[in-house]
Amino acid sequence: AKVIFPIGNYQKSEVRELAAHFQLPNRDRPDSQGLCFLGKVRFDDFLASYLGNRPGDVVDALDGETIGRHNGLWYHTVGQRKGIGKVLNPLATAKGPWYVVAKDQKRDIVYVSNRYEEEDFARARSEFEVEDVKWISDEPPAALCQSLADGPEKRWKEVRVDMKIRHGPRIVQGTLLLKEDGSTGNITLEKKDGGLAPGQYVVFYELGTDECLGAGVISEKHWAQFLQNYEELLAGKVKESGVVA
Repeated sequence: AKVIFPIGNYQKSEVRELAAHFQLPNRDRPDSQGLCFLGKVRFDDFLASYLGNRPGDVVDALDGETIGRHNGLWYHTVGQRKGIGKVLNPLATAKGPWYVVAKDQKRDIVYVSNRYEEEDFARARSEFEVEDVKWISDEPPAALCQSLADGPEKRWKEVRVDMKIRHGPRIVQGTLLLKEDGSTGNITLEKKDGGLAPGQYVVFYELGTDECLGAGVISEKHWAQFLQNYEELLAGKVKESGVVA
């Protein structure tokens, strides 16, 4: 199959100039930062009409204290800052800004922190696993593997690649190391990301070029690992303070 993007090489400003030149009816329509088909319907109202509410605790990820109540995990995204204050206790709100750092779907907990830039979150924001890895050429690039002398099996090599995570224009750098049959892999970013979450796509590009190599999906193991590290962190702080849990 082939895909053609007729305006793919234009900047948004150029597209607007063309729209004005050809007197298109939507030439003056403002940019949409959300779901454009909702019109004037609030996003939370749209979600509520389909998913309803399922309240749970909002927990400080660094000390385990419950500091608020949310109406449903689906109203919050990892990295979110705007809108968190309305579900926090007044005293906690004053200590912001707060960011969503993870969600525990089994216990309906939203984890937040007002120290998102600190070292405690470095791993959660820069290391993760991808699954369902697919390649444009149907085969992993040669740079990612080397054949073993005693058979057809391959040994995976860690390689630097360019990546696009989620939507948006930003390209980031990091390393990719495939595992087992090559359908999963570990990624380490060179700079921390503010919103890694399971289910998001990561698209791989050859380093320094615009050649798309393939893509994978951030695994559910990302949150599982964060929650495990979180429990270990809290246990260590409890032990240091001498408090019996």
